[in-house]
Amino acid sequence: MVSINSSRLLADLDHLRRIGGMGTGVVRPAFSEKDMEARLWLKEQFELAGLTSTIDGVGNVFGRSKNDGPALLIGSHSDTQPEGGWLDGALGVIYGLEIVRAFQEDPSTKNLTIDAVSWQDEEGNFLSCLGSRSWCGILDDDIEKGCVSREGETLEAALKRTGLIDTPRLTVDEERYRGYLEAHIEQGNYLEDAGEKIGVVTAIVGIRGLTVLFEGEQNHAGTTTMARRRDAATAMFEMAYRINQEFPPVVNNRTVWTIGNAVIEPGAASIVPGRAELTVQFRDQDETLLNKLEQIVSSIANDINSRSVIKVQVVPSRAPIRPCNMHEEFIMKMGGAAELVVPGGWREMPSAAGHDPMVINEKLPCGMLFIPSIDGVSHNFKEDSHEEDIVIGCQVLADAAEAILK
Repeated sequence: MVSINSSRLLADLDHLRRIGGMGTGVVRPAFSEKDMEARLWLKEQFELAGLTSTIDGVGNVFGRSKNDGPALLIGSHSDTQPEGGWLDGALGVIYGLEIVRAFQEDPSTKNLTIDAVSWQDEEGNFLSCLGSRSWCGILDDDIEKGCVSREGETLEAALKRTGLIDTPRLTVDEERYRGYLEAHIEQGNYLEDAGEKIGVVTAIVGIRGLTVLFEGEQNHAGTTTMARRRDAATAMFEMAYRINQEFPPVVNNRTVWTIGNAVIEPGAASIVPGRAELTVQFRDQDETLLNKLEQIVSSIANDINSRSVIKVQVVPSRAPIRPCNMHEEFIMKMGGAAELVVPGGWREMPSAAGHDPMVINEKLPCGMLFIPSIDGVSHNFKEDSHEEDIVIGCQVLADAAEAILK
């Protein structure tokens, strides 16, 4: 089996974390100055590793092997949350780079074909999984035209600012690829709590997001009687309470839901709110259950509407993401590699977070593995993993890639 260079792997991860580094974390949102600096550095590293490297028209960084196929594409994303951890996405990108080099250095694998990639904007500064959507040819023109960053910049403006507006966009060559592999920190605590080193991902959950809009009547908080009020915020609070009462009887122990944003307008102590909204997101690997949860939200909205006091409207807050299964052969090969490296110290498990394979799965077989996250923390400057676990994960992924290609 091929052996990775652990010191080189850790040095590259450390270099990448310094681009946009802030304290123990990283600030490198898609198309920011630091994001583009990181992409230029990755392009250079791919080239030094013997790949033909390109930054395409949406910012994806590709490294293409000079060997003929069938190829495995290995990578992840290098953009971060506004206050992100140093391994979220970056781990999988540097694994891809290191596996390319390790394969080229070993006579038994130098003729195998590994391509590497860093996808753009998995974290959704403009649009979640923007880069992988573009590569798979499923980036809707109308949706793209409406893409705006958290800072209010349009995607078109960002592409002009970064000099990519006229750069060709690469698309998947399905005949070249055997499949796509990605490694990631778990972003949870199942592995750490169990004392295990590797999670072989079986499926990625589906994600639904809804915005619930409440329209009442803005009025004076002192002179408007309680019977006369059309208080949009009161209806919003009822919606939030009932979601948390009506979801639990129908979900399973891995279903999650979050009311992550609530707005009351005009937001003054002496004004009865005339408008409010909340955003609810829910995730599960069972699409039938996701449909049921969406129906519950609609049913609550219909009930509030039926009283003819507050008008309630439920609209999608994001494009739905369907649950997807990882490729059975890749699951088996990753499990076999894990058993050789950490006997009995691994498990099969679903991913509760979204990742680029949920998009790429529409075009190519996909496989994914996790390494433990310290205290289960992610999307936080405190995010971290033990060096030993980082090295083990890369070796398992390299062994799995070799088994798949051979």
